[in-house]
Amino acid sequence: MRQFWFLSLLLPVFVSCNAAPEPEGEGQQQVAEPENTVLVSQKAGNSVAFYTLTGDLIKEIPVNPHPHEIVLSEDGSRLYVTDNGTMAIEIDGAGGNKISVIDMQAREKIGEVDLGKWHRPHGIDLCRDGTLLVTSENPDRLLLINPETMEIETDYSTGGETPHIVKCSPDSSTAYVSNARSRTVSFVDLATGEYELLETGARPEGSTLNADGSRLYVVHRDDAKIAVIDTASREVLGEIQTGETPVRVGVTADEQYLAYGLMTEQKVGFASLATMEQIGSVDLGGEPVSLEMAPDGQRALSCAQNADICYVVSVPEMRILHEFETREGAGPDPALLLGSE
Repeated sequence: MRQFWFLSLLLPVFVSCNAAPEPEGEGQQQVAEPENTVLVSQKAGNSVAFYTLTGDLIKEIPVNPHPHEIVLSEDGSRLYVTDNGTMAIEIDGAGGNKISVIDMQAREKIGEVDLGKWHRPHGIDLCRDGTLLVTSENPDRLLLINPETMEIETDYSTGGETPHIVKCSPDSSTAYVSNARSRTVSFVDLATGEYELLETGARPEGSTLNADGSRLYVVHRDDAKIAVIDTASREVLGEIQTGETPVRVGVTADEQYLAYGLMTEQKVGFASLATMEQIGSVDLGGEPVSLEMAPDGQRALSCAQNADICYVVSVPEMRILHEFETREGAGPDPALLLGSE
């Protein structure tokens, strides 16, 4: 049943219009911003930060403890951050219940969404109709937020345990949710709240859609595979065997290749969608926990949280183009490339 919960007791969302305080330190000097800038969610550092491709720190913005996933508004003016409150899914605890809102032009935190009883927000995506989708891991739920009012308009059951990553269909009608602890992917109808479950394998985590939304690619961390799902028939069309512990995945603009982080192998792997096979990998200097495609659809960004290093990888060339260190102890997770070369 579709449920509605309005935050009648919510304090004003935009709690401060002042610039967020900047951490002190030698790395906080102002750096002239180049055309290419990398935006990093610093999970251990309780912040998001802007770096050059050579590792110069441009600006660091404090958020609530242990931010995980991030998403930009369509016009690039706002960044939304899930402040999970814990470092990993395996760690017990109530977790946090906030979404930080960053003004990208001012490079300041301008407010936050109070999720109330919904804790440990993790996955986040923006639908093309402007609505914001967020998964909650305590308790298990999918939340629909109006970015204009910053209020939760609807909460949904996914039918699974520990909803992790969420993607919104191109027509903004359906949410695809990987349920990390129940071997399933949920198809949630955002109009009715009804859902279907598809069993896909052990520990489904990262996912990505192709351009028209007809294919959903889901990595399975404990099964070392990627499930290729037809979103119309809601069936698994095939599987790609990968290296160990794939955690996040992206598809190239020409939809010929997938790139994915292989955590325990300390690699980024590459697969051909024509042959449905892994065709190569590149060694990193740490365990990647993230992978996001750049706007050009050819470069992938992946960060090694425990090593405090981020990488920009050419998917067609299967090689590292740039690598840089974040500040010590930042624990970088997802990263986005801003601008173009």
